[in-house]
Amino acid sequence: MTINTERVQVSPNGQHPPGPDLSLSTGAARQLATTTKSGPQTQGSTPRWLLRMLPWVEAPGGTYRVNRRLTYTVGDGVITFAGSGDQLRVIPAELRELPALREFTDEAVLTELAERCSRRDYQPGEVIATLGDSADRICLIAHGKVTKAAAGPFGEPTVLGVLADGQFFGDQVLTEPDARWEFTATAATACTVLSLPQGAVAAIAARAPGLANQLRHYQALRSRPSNHRGEADIALAAGHLGEPELPGTFVDYDASPREYELSLAQTILRVHTRVADLYNDPMDQAEQQLRLAVCELRERQESELLTNPSFGLLTNAAASQRLHTRSGPPTPADLDELLCRRRKTRFFLAHPRAIAAFGRECSRCGVYPESVIVDGATVRAWRGVPLLPCPKIPLSSHGVTSILAMRTGEQDAGVIGLYQTGLPDEREPGLSVRPRGIDHKGIMSYLISAYYSAAILVPDALGVLDNVEVSRWPSPT
Repeated sequence: MTINTERVQVSPNGQHPPGPDLSLSTGAARQLATTTKSGPQTQGSTPRWLLRMLPWVEAPGGTYRVNRRLTYTVGDGVITFAGSGDQLRVIPAELRELPALREFTDEAVLTELAERCSRRDYQPGEVIATLGDSADRICLIAHGKVTKAAAGPFGEPTVLGVLADGQFFGDQVLTEPDARWEFTATAATACTVLSLPQGAVAAIAARAPGLANQLRHYQALRSRPSNHRGEADIALAAGHLGEPELPGTFVDYDASPREYELSLAQTILRVHTRVADLYNDPMDQAEQQLRLAVCELRERQESELLTNPSFGLLTNAAASQRLHTRSGPPTPADLDELLCRRRKTRFFLAHPRAIAAFGRECSRCGVYPESVIVDGATVRAWRGVPLLPCPKIPLSSHGVTSILAMRTGEQDAGVIGLYQTGLPDEREPGLSVRPRGIDHKGIMSYLISAYYSAAILVPDALGVLDNVEVSRWPSPT
Protein backbone atom coordinates (compact mmCIF):
# COMPACT_ATOMS: atom_id res chain seq x y z
CA MET A 1 0.00 0.00 0.00
CA THR A 2 1.36 3.44 -0.98
CA ILE A 3 0.78 6.42 1.32
CA ASN A 4 0.74 9.95 -0.19
CA THR A 5 3.05 12.05 1.97
CA GLU A 6 2.81 15.26 -0.13
CA ARG A 7 2.09 18.25 2.09
CA VAL A 8 -0.33 21.01 1.15
CA GLN A 9 1.24 24.47 1.32
CA VAL A 10 -0.65 26.88 3.53
CA SER A 11 0.05 30.63 3.76
CA PRO A 12 0.73 32.24 7.15
CA ASN A 13 -2.82 33.66 7.32
CA GLY A 14 -4.37 30.24 6.92
CA GLN A 15 -5.39 30.69 3.25
CA HIS A 16 -4.44 28.34 0.43
CA PRO A 17 -1.91 29.90 -1.96
CA PRO A 18 -3.34 31.37 -5.15
CA GLY A 19 -3.69 28.94 -7.98
CA PRO A 20 -5.88 28.11 -10.94
CA ASP A 21 -9.63 28.04 -10.11
CA LEU A 22 -11.28 24.70 -10.62
CA SER A 23 -14.84 26.20 -10.74
CA LEU A 24 -16.70 29.50 -11.25
CA SER A 25 -16.09 31.93 -8.38
CA THR A 26 -18.94 33.42 -6.39
CA GLY A 27 -17.86 36.94 -7.36
CA ALA A 28 -18.24 36.15 -11.05
CA ALA A 29 -21.45 34.19 -10.49
CA ARG A 30 -23.10 37.22 -8.88
CA GLN A 31 -22.91 39.04 -12.20
CA LEU A 32 -25.68 36.75 -13.47
CA ALA A 33 -27.68 36.58 -10.26
CA THR A 34 -30.58 38.79 -9.16
CA THR A 35 -29.87 40.77 -5.99
CA THR A 36 -32.54 40.61 -3.30
CA LYS A 37 -33.14 44.13 -1.95
CA SER A 38 -34.99 45.54 1.02
CA GLY A 39 -37.18 48.56 0.83
CA PRO A 40 -35.52 51.82 1.97
CA GLN A 41 -35.33 51.92 5.77
CA THR A 42 -35.43 54.90 8.13
CA GLN A 43 -34.04 55.25 11.63
CA GLY A 44 -36.48 58.03 12.48
CA SER A 45 -39.55 55.79 12.62
CA THR A 46 -41.02 55.19 16.10
CA PRO A 47 -44.12 53.30 17.31
CA ARG A 48 -46.05 56.59 17.46
CA TRP A 49 -48.16 55.41 20.38
CA LEU A 50 -49.85 58.78 20.87
CA LEU A 51 -51.26 58.77 17.33
CA ARG A 52 -52.40 55.18 17.76
CA MET A 53 -54.04 55.59 21.17
CA LEU A 54 -55.84 58.93 20.72
CA PRO A 55 -59.46 58.67 19.54
CA TRP A 56 -59.73 60.89 16.46
CA VAL A 57 -62.74 63.17 16.07
CA GLU A 58 -63.90 64.82 12.86
CA ALA A 59 -63.65 68.62 12.65
CA PRO A 60 -65.54 69.28 9.37
CA GLY A 61 -65.22 73.07 9.60
CA GLY A 62 -61.53 72.97 10.47
CA THR A 63 -62.32 74.18 14.02
CA TYR A 64 -63.43 72.38 17.20
CA ARG A 65 -65.02 74.30 20.06
CA VAL A 66 -64.80 72.97 23.62
CA ASN A 67 -67.89 74.11 25.53
CA ARG A 68 -67.67 73.91 29.32
CA ARG A 69 -69.67 74.95 32.34
CA LEU A 70 -68.96 78.40 33.67
CA THR A 71 -65.88 78.32 35.91
CA TYR A 72 -65.02 81.00 38.44
CA THR A 73 -61.50 79.90 39.32
CA VAL A 74 -59.34 80.99 36.42
CA GLY A 75 -55.78 82.08 35.95
CA ASP A 76 -54.07 79.39 38.04
CA GLY A 77 -51.20 79.04 35.62
CA VAL A 78 -47.42 79.08 35.76
CA ILE A 79 -45.40 82.28 36.09
CA THR A 80 -42.44 82.94 33.79
CA PHE A 81 -39.34 84.84 34.87
CA ALA A 82 -36.72 86.75 32.93
CA GLY A 83 -33.01 87.27 33.46
CA SER A 84 -30.73 85.28 35.74
CA GLY A 85 -28.53 85.77 38.76
CA ASP A 86 -28.89 89.24 40.25
CA GLN A 87 -30.98 90.31 37.25
CA LEU A 88 -33.71 87.72 37.85
CA ARG A 89 -37.16 89.31 37.75
CA VAL A 90 -40.76 88.38 37.15
CA ILE A 91 -42.27 89.42 33.82
CA PRO A 92 -45.03 91.93 34.71
CA ALA A 93 -47.66 90.43 32.41
CA GLU A 94 -47.04 87.01 33.98
CA LEU A 95 -48.53 88.28 37.25
CA ARG A 96 -51.89 87.80 35.51
CA GLU A 97 -51.40 84.08 36.15
CA LEU A 98 -52.37 84.85 39.74
CA PRO A 99 -56.11 84.09 39.93
CA ALA A 100 -57.01 87.50 41.40
CA LEU A 101 -55.21 89.36 38.60
CA ARG A 102 -56.33 87.23 35.68
CA GLU A 103 -58.52 89.92 34.09
CA PHE A 104 -56.32 92.87 35.08
CA THR A 105 -54.62 94.47 32.07
CA ASP A 106 -53.08 97.72 33.36
CA GLU A 107 -49.43 97.20 32.35
CA ALA A 108 -48.17 100.15 34.40
CA VAL A 109 -49.61 98.75 37.64
CA LEU A 110 -48.41 95.22 36.81
CA THR A 111 -44.93 96.60 36.21
CA GLU A 112 -45.00 98.38 39.57
CA LEU A 113 -46.09 95.17 41.29
CA ALA A 114 -43.28 93.25 39.58
CA GLU A 115 -40.72 95.84 40.70
CA ARG A 116 -41.80 95.41 44.33
CA CYS A 117 -40.90 91.71 44.28
CA SER A 118 -37.78 90.97 46.32
CA ARG A 119 -35.50 87.99 45.82
CA ARG A 120 -34.30 85.53 48.44
CA ASP A 121 -32.34 82.27 48.14
CA TYR A 122 -33.09 79.32 50.43
CA GLN A 123 -30.93 76.32 51.19
CA PRO A 124 -32.32 72.77 51.33
CA GLY A 125 -34.26 72.26 54.55
CA GLU A 126 -34.75 75.98 55.22
CA VAL A 127 -38.31 77.00 56.14
CA ILE A 128 -39.95 79.54 53.84
CA ALA A 129 -43.33 79.83 55.61
CA THR A 130 -44.58 78.32 58.87
CA LEU A 131 -48.02 76.83 59.48
CA GLY A 132 -50.25 79.19 61.47
CA ASP A 133 -48.11 82.31 61.04
CA SER A 134 -49.56 85.42 59.47
CA ALA A 135 -49.42 85.24 55.66
CA ASP A 136 -47.86 88.53 54.62
CA ARG A 137 -46.54 87.90 51.10
CA ILE A 138 -46.98 86.03 47.83
CA CYS A 139 -44.11 83.62 47.13
CA LEU A 140 -43.20 83.06 43.49
CA ILE A 141 -40.84 80.11 42.98
CA ALA A 142 -38.30 81.00 40.30
CA HIS A 143 -36.14 77.93 40.75
CA GLY A 144 -36.09 74.80 42.91
CA LYS A 145 -38.58 72.60 44.74
CA VAL A 146 -40.67 73.48 47.78
CA THR A 147 -42.44 70.90 49.96
CA LYS A 148 -45.78 71.73 51.57
CA ALA A 149 -46.42 69.97 54.89
CA ALA A 150 -48.96 70.21 57.68
CA ALA A 151 -49.93 68.29 60.80
CA GLY A 152 -51.97 65.16 60.21
CA PRO A 153 -55.11 64.21 62.16
CA PHE A 154 -52.97 62.44 64.79
CA GLY A 155 -50.25 65.08 64.97
CA GLU A 156 -47.82 63.43 62.58
CA PRO A 157 -46.42 65.55 59.69
CA THR A 158 -48.23 65.12 56.39
CA VAL A 159 -46.79 66.14 53.00
CA LEU A 160 -49.45 67.99 51.02
CA GLY A 161 -47.52 68.34 47.78
CA VAL A 162 -44.50 69.71 45.99
CA LEU A 163 -44.21 73.06 44.19
CA ALA A 164 -41.53 73.87 41.64
CA ASP A 165 -40.37 76.37 39.00
CA GLY A 166 -43.06 78.89 38.05
CA GLN A 167 -45.56 77.94 40.74
CA PHE A 168 -46.57 80.09 43.68
CA PHE A 169 -48.35 80.13 47.02
CA GLY A 170 -49.78 82.77 49.36
CA ASP A 171 -51.89 84.52 46.71
CA GLN A 172 -54.83 84.58 49.14
CA VAL A 173 -53.26 87.63 50.79
CA LEU A 174 -54.48 89.72 47.83
CA THR A 175 -58.06 89.48 49.06
CA GLU A 176 -57.69 88.26 52.68
CA PRO A 177 -55.63 90.67 54.79
CA ASP A 178 -55.86 88.44 57.88
CA ALA A 179 -54.91 85.19 56.12
CA ARG A 180 -52.56 82.72 57.77
CA TRP A 181 -50.29 80.09 56.29
CA GLU A 182 -52.19 76.82 55.94
CA PHE A 183 -49.03 74.72 55.69
CA THR A 184 -45.31 74.84 56.31
CA ALA A 185 -43.29 75.46 53.14
CA THR A 186 -39.75 74.05 53.21
CA ALA A 187 -37.07 74.20 50.52
CA ALA A 188 -36.51 70.63 49.28
CA THR A 189 -33.64 71.82 47.06
CA ALA A 190 -31.77 75.08 46.71
CA CYS A 191 -34.53 77.57 45.90
CA THR A 192 -34.83 81.08 44.57
CA VAL A 193 -38.07 82.79 45.61
CA LEU A 194 -39.40 86.21 44.64
CA SER A 195 -41.75 87.63 47.27
CA LEU A 196 -44.44 90.27 46.75
CA PRO A 197 -45.34 91.79 50.17
CA GLN A 198 -48.99 92.29 51.02
CA GLY A 199 -48.24 95.81 52.21
CA ALA A 200 -46.84 96.73 48.79
CA VAL A 201 -50.01 95.45 47.08
CA ALA A 202 -52.21 97.43 49.49
CA ALA A 203 -50.19 100.60 48.94
CA ILE A 204 -50.40 100.31 45.15
CA ALA A 205 -54.14 99.48 45.28
CA ALA A 206 -54.75 102.60 47.39
CA ARG A 207 -53.60 104.86 44.55
CA ALA A 208 -54.67 102.62 41.63
CA PRO A 209 -58.48 102.33 41.64
CA GLY A 210 -58.38 99.79 38.81
CA LEU A 211 -56.40 97.32 40.91
CA ALA A 212 -58.68 97.82 43.92
CA ASN A 213 -61.78 97.23 41.77
CA GLN A 214 -60.23 94.09 40.28
CA LEU A 215 -59.49 92.62 43.71
CA ARG A 216 -63.05 93.36 44.87
CA HIS A 217 -64.46 91.82 41.69
CA TYR A 218 -62.43 88.65 42.24
CA GLN A 219 -63.51 88.42 45.85
CA ALA A 220 -67.13 88.65 44.72
CA LEU A 221 -66.56 85.84 42.23
CA ARG A 222 -65.08 83.64 44.93
CA SER A 223 -68.12 84.21 47.14
CA ARG A 224 -70.44 82.74 44.53
CA PRO A 225 -71.54 79.12 45.10
CA SER A 226 -69.32 76.68 43.23
CA ASN A 227 -68.36 73.02 43.31
CA HIS A 228 -64.91 71.67 44.19
CA ARG A 229 -63.82 72.15 40.56
CA GLY A 230 -64.70 75.85 40.64
CA GLU A 231 -67.71 75.47 38.34
CA ALA A 232 -70.89 77.47 38.91
CA ASP A 233 -73.02 75.52 41.36
CA ILE A 234 -76.32 73.87 40.45
CA ALA A 235 -78.91 74.31 43.22
CA LEU A 236 -80.38 70.96 44.27
CA ALA A 237 -82.47 69.56 47.10
CA ALA A 238 -81.87 66.09 48.54
CA GLY A 239 -82.98 64.10 51.58
CA HIS A 240 -86.08 66.23 52.19
CA LEU A 241 -89.48 65.06 53.43
CA GLY A 242 -92.94 66.23 52.56
CA GLU A 243 -93.49 68.85 49.90
CA PRO A 244 -90.96 71.65 50.39
CA GLU A 245 -90.45 74.23 47.71
CA LEU A 246 -87.70 72.96 45.42
CA PRO A 247 -84.90 75.32 44.36
CA GLY A 248 -84.84 76.59 40.82
CA THR A 249 -81.59 76.50 38.91
CA PHE A 250 -79.90 76.43 35.51
CA VAL A 251 -76.52 75.32 34.19
CA ASP A 252 -74.45 78.29 33.12
CA TYR A 253 -71.93 78.00 30.29
CA ASP A 254 -68.58 79.60 29.67
CA ALA A 255 -69.24 82.64 27.49
CA SER A 256 -65.85 82.43 25.73
CA PRO A 257 -65.09 78.74 25.11
CA ARG A 258 -61.78 77.73 23.59
CA GLU A 259 -61.60 76.82 19.92
CA TYR A 260 -58.97 74.56 18.37
CA GLU A 261 -58.13 75.14 14.72
CA LEU A 262 -56.60 72.30 12.74
CA SER A 263 -52.87 72.73 12.32
CA LEU A 264 -50.91 71.23 9.46
CA ALA A 265 -47.57 69.79 8.41
CA GLN A 266 -46.62 69.96 4.73
CA THR A 267 -43.81 69.20 2.33
CA ILE A 268 -43.28 69.03 -1.44
CA LEU A 269 -41.78 65.75 -2.67
CA ARG A 270 -39.90 65.82 -5.98
CA VAL A 271 -39.09 62.80 -8.18
CA HIS A 272 -37.37 63.08 -11.59
CA THR A 273 -39.33 61.44 -14.41
CA ARG A 274 -36.18 59.66 -15.63
CA VAL A 275 -35.85 57.95 -12.25
CA ALA A 276 -39.52 57.00 -12.23
CA ASP A 277 -39.37 55.68 -15.82
CA LEU A 278 -36.07 53.77 -15.91
CA TYR A 279 -35.46 52.67 -12.32
CA ASN A 280 -38.91 51.54 -11.29
CA ASP A 281 -38.34 47.80 -11.03
CA PRO A 282 -38.66 45.93 -8.72
CA MET A 283 -39.79 48.86 -6.54
CA ASP A 284 -41.90 51.87 -7.45
CA GLN A 285 -39.53 54.81 -6.81
CA ALA A 286 -42.29 57.39 -6.34
CA GLU A 287 -44.18 55.08 -3.97
CA GLN A 288 -41.10 54.48 -1.81
CA GLN A 289 -40.36 58.21 -1.68
CA LEU A 290 -43.95 58.90 -0.66
CA ARG A 291 -43.89 56.20 2.02
CA LEU A 292 -40.81 57.65 3.69
CA ALA A 293 -42.06 61.24 3.41
CA VAL A 294 -45.44 60.33 4.93
CA CYS A 295 -43.68 58.49 7.77
CA GLU A 296 -41.61 61.57 8.57
CA LEU A 297 -44.70 63.77 8.38
CA ARG A 298 -46.49 61.55 10.91
CA GLU A 299 -43.46 61.73 13.21
CA ARG A 300 -43.63 65.52 13.09
CA GLN A 301 -47.38 65.39 13.71
CA GLU A 302 -46.89 63.42 16.94
CA SER A 303 -44.15 65.80 18.05
CA GLU A 304 -46.42 68.79 17.45
CA LEU A 305 -49.26 67.17 19.41
CA LEU A 306 -46.92 67.08 22.39
CA THR A 307 -44.93 70.31 22.20
CA ASN A 308 -46.79 72.84 20.03
CA PRO A 309 -47.26 76.05 22.10
CA SER A 310 -50.84 76.46 20.92
CA PHE A 311 -52.35 72.99 21.34
CA GLY A 312 -49.53 70.69 22.50
CA LEU A 313 -50.44 68.47 25.45
CA LEU A 314 -47.29 69.25 27.44
CA THR A 315 -47.73 72.99 27.10
CA ASN A 316 -51.51 73.08 27.63
CA ALA A 317 -51.90 70.85 30.67
CA ALA A 318 -53.63 72.70 33.51
CA ALA A 319 -51.33 73.90 36.29
CA SER A 320 -53.55 72.16 38.85
CA GLN A 321 -52.81 68.86 37.09
CA ARG A 322 -49.02 69.31 37.02
CA LEU A 323 -47.24 67.39 39.76
CA HIS A 324 -43.58 67.10 40.68
CA THR A 325 -41.54 64.13 41.79
CA ARG A 326 -40.76 64.01 45.50
CA SER A 327 -37.12 63.01 45.17
CA GLY A 328 -36.23 63.24 41.47
CA PRO A 329 -36.52 59.77 39.92
CA PRO A 330 -40.03 58.51 39.10
CA THR A 331 -41.07 56.32 42.01
CA PRO A 332 -44.17 54.12 42.33
CA ALA A 333 -45.57 56.69 44.78
CA ASP A 334 -45.16 59.45 42.17
CA LEU A 335 -47.09 57.48 39.56
CA ASP A 336 -49.77 56.64 42.12
CA GLU A 337 -50.17 60.34 42.85
CA LEU A 338 -50.46 61.05 39.13
CA LEU A 339 -52.90 58.19 38.61
CA CYS A 340 -55.30 59.18 41.40
CA ARG A 341 -55.93 62.65 39.95
CA ARG A 342 -58.34 61.37 37.29
CA ARG A 343 -60.78 58.60 36.55
CA LYS A 344 -60.34 56.08 33.74
CA THR A 345 -56.70 56.84 33.02
CA ARG A 346 -56.14 54.97 29.79
CA PHE A 347 -52.35 55.12 29.53
CA PHE A 348 -49.15 56.78 30.65
CA LEU A 349 -46.84 58.28 28.04
CA ALA A 350 -43.15 58.62 28.90
CA HIS A 351 -39.70 58.90 27.39
CA PRO A 352 -38.07 55.44 27.14
CA ARG A 353 -35.38 56.52 29.60
CA ALA A 354 -38.07 57.57 32.08
CA ILE A 355 -39.60 54.10 31.82
CA ALA A 356 -36.18 52.59 32.50
CA ALA A 357 -35.71 54.91 35.50
CA PHE A 358 -39.12 53.86 36.84
CA GLY A 359 -38.10 50.24 36.47
CA ARG A 360 -34.96 50.87 38.53
CA GLU A 361 -36.98 52.54 41.27
CA CYS A 362 -39.42 49.64 41.31
CA SER A 363 -36.53 47.19 41.68
CA ARG A 364 -35.08 49.29 44.49
CA CYS A 365 -38.43 49.18 46.31
CA GLY A 366 -38.90 45.47 45.67
CA VAL A 367 -41.89 46.08 43.41
CA TYR A 368 -42.28 44.36 40.06
CA PRO A 369 -44.70 46.00 37.58
CA GLU A 370 -46.84 43.73 35.44
CA SER A 371 -46.93 43.67 31.65
CA VAL A 372 -49.99 44.08 29.43
CA ILE A 373 -50.70 43.57 25.75
CA VAL A 374 -51.55 46.75 23.85
CA ASP A 375 -52.24 46.59 20.13
CA GLY A 376 -50.32 43.32 19.87
CA ALA A 377 -47.23 44.60 21.74
CA THR A 378 -46.14 43.70 25.26
CA VAL A 379 -45.52 46.83 27.33
CA ARG A 380 -44.87 47.57 30.98
CA ALA A 381 -47.84 48.71 33.07
CA TRP A 382 -48.47 50.24 36.46
CA ARG A 383 -51.69 49.43 38.33
CA GLY A 384 -52.93 47.91 35.07
CA VAL A 385 -52.40 51.14 33.10
CA PRO A 386 -49.99 50.78 30.14
CA LEU A 387 -46.75 52.76 30.30
CA LEU A 388 -46.10 53.58 26.64
CA PRO A 389 -42.75 54.87 25.31
CA CYS A 390 -42.52 58.11 23.35
CA PRO A 391 -39.04 59.50 22.55
CA LYS A 392 -40.56 62.81 21.40
CA ILE A 393 -41.23 63.91 24.98
CA PRO A 394 -38.45 66.45 25.65
CA LEU A 395 -35.44 65.24 27.65
CA SER A 396 -33.14 68.01 28.88
CA SER A 397 -29.36 67.82 28.82
CA HIS A 398 -29.49 67.30 32.60
CA GLY A 399 -31.65 64.20 32.20
CA VAL A 400 -34.99 65.74 33.24
CA THR A 401 -38.24 64.91 31.46
CA SER A 402 -42.00 64.52 32.05
CA ILE A 403 -44.54 61.69 32.23
CA LEU A 404 -48.11 62.15 30.97
CA ALA A 405 -51.26 60.35 32.11
CA MET A 406 -54.48 60.83 30.19
CA ARG A 407 -58.08 59.87 29.89
CA THR A 408 -59.27 59.83 26.28
CA GLY A 409 -62.48 60.09 24.30
CA GLU A 410 -65.42 62.47 23.95
CA GLN A 411 -67.75 60.24 25.97
CA ASP A 412 -65.42 60.37 28.99
CA ALA A 413 -64.55 64.10 28.60
CA GLY A 414 -60.95 63.20 27.89
CA VAL A 415 -58.21 64.07 25.41
CA ILE A 416 -59.04 63.72 21.72
CA GLY A 417 -57.23 64.12 18.44
CA LEU A 418 -58.77 66.29 15.75
CA TYR A 419 -58.63 65.76 12.01
CA GLN A 420 -60.69 66.04 8.85
CA THR A 421 -61.23 63.19 6.43
CA GLY A 422 -62.49 63.18 2.87
CA LEU A 423 -59.72 65.48 1.67
CA PRO A 424 -58.95 65.68 -2.06
CA ASP A 425 -56.38 63.01 -3.05
CA GLU A 426 -56.53 61.56 0.47
CA ARG A 427 -53.93 58.84 1.10
CA GLU A 428 -54.59 58.25 4.81
CA PRO A 429 -57.23 59.74 7.15
CA GLY A 430 -56.38 63.43 7.49
CA LEU A 431 -53.44 63.22 5.05
CA SER A 432 -53.49 64.00 1.33
CA VAL A 433 -50.94 63.55 -1.47
CA ARG A 434 -51.79 65.97 -4.26
CA PRO A 435 -49.89 65.71 -7.60
CA ARG A 436 -48.59 69.08 -8.80
CA GLY A 437 -47.61 68.01 -12.30
CA ILE A 438 -44.26 68.02 -14.11
CA ASP A 439 -42.13 71.15 -14.40
CA HIS A 440 -39.93 72.28 -17.33
CA LYS A 441 -37.01 70.23 -15.95
CA GLY A 442 -38.95 66.97 -16.06
CA ILE A 443 -39.43 66.77 -12.28
CA MET A 444 -42.70 65.46 -10.87
CA SER A 445 -43.79 66.95 -7.54
CA TYR A 446 -46.38 66.04 -4.90
CA LEU A 447 -47.82 68.26 -2.16
CA ILE A 448 -48.16 66.18 1.02
CA SER A 449 -50.37 67.69 3.73
CA ALA A 450 -51.45 66.41 7.15
CA TYR A 451 -54.14 68.27 9.15
CA TYR A 452 -54.45 67.67 12.87
CA SER A 453 -54.81 69.10 16.37
CA ALA A 454 -55.64 67.90 19.90
CA ALA A 455 -58.14 69.08 22.49
CA ILE A 456 -58.33 68.62 26.27
CA LEU A 457 -62.06 68.57 27.00
CA VAL A 458 -61.76 69.13 30.77
CA PRO A 459 -58.60 69.97 32.73
CA ASP A 460 -58.34 66.73 34.70
CA ALA A 461 -58.29 64.64 31.50
CA LEU A 462 -54.52 65.16 31.31
CA GLY A 463 -51.96 65.07 34.10
CA VAL A 464 -48.21 65.68 33.88
CA LEU A 465 -45.48 64.57 36.26
CA ASP A 466 -42.68 67.11 35.85
CA ASN A 467 -39.03 67.20 36.94
CA VAL A 468 -38.55 63.48 36.36
CA GLU A 469 -34.84 62.66 36.67
CA VAL A 470 -33.70 59.71 34.54
CA SER A 471 -29.93 59.85 35.10
CA ARG A 472 -29.83 59.05 38.83
CA TRP A 473 -28.99 55.45 39.65
CA PRO A 474 -29.69 53.85 43.02
CA SER A 475 -26.64 53.15 45.14
CA PRO A 476 -25.56 49.47 45.12
CA THR A 477 -26.41 47.66 48.34
